[in-house]
Amino acid sequence: MFPARLRAGAPLVLAVLALSGCSSHWGCTDTTAERGKAGVRVQIEDVYERPVGVTAEVVDWRLEPHPQVPSEGDQVHFRFRFYGADESSGPGVDACAVDKKRMALGCRTVYSSEAFGPGGDPTGDEWLAVEHPERVAGVLLIPNDQSYDRRTCEQDIKDGGGPHPPKPAGRGDLL
Repeated sequence: MFPARLRAGAPLVLAVLALSGCSSHWGCTDTTAERGKAGVRVQIEDVYERPVGVTAEVVDWRLEPHPQVPSEGDQVHFRFRFYGADESSGPGVDACAVDKKRMALGCRTVYSSEAFGPGGDPTGDEWLAVEHPERVAGVLLIPNDQSYDRRTCEQDIKDGGGPHPPKPAGRGDLL
């Protein structure tokens, strides 16, 4: 008698569990923020496209051989500055060398924590190796904060999901 009652109530229990959130796919949604407009000076945005109170700027750039690998020829050497960030933590943005049409020739993420030098100057420098350095017309920053790396639903169905920064910029992207 007991097994028959148990079998009769099993569909009801499963329905209650599914409605209560115990289903494996309930409530986990990944969203990706839209890529912001690149510029030489940008207001950094979080994954909800709201300003975080930090501005990033390309101070200058030039083509020259990297001092550690001069045999590789010219690379893009650029300086950047973060305003409103502190030394210990902060946002990161994609920096891209672009041609006249704003097509990315090479990109990397730079973080505000990398910018602080002696005396608290919020200026840093980086190098970008590009295939055709003679095509570089400038260096642009993309305003999306890349420091926020939340787990996806695929990685963790229970605690993953939610907003994510856009895919980092790469060679060939139009900015």
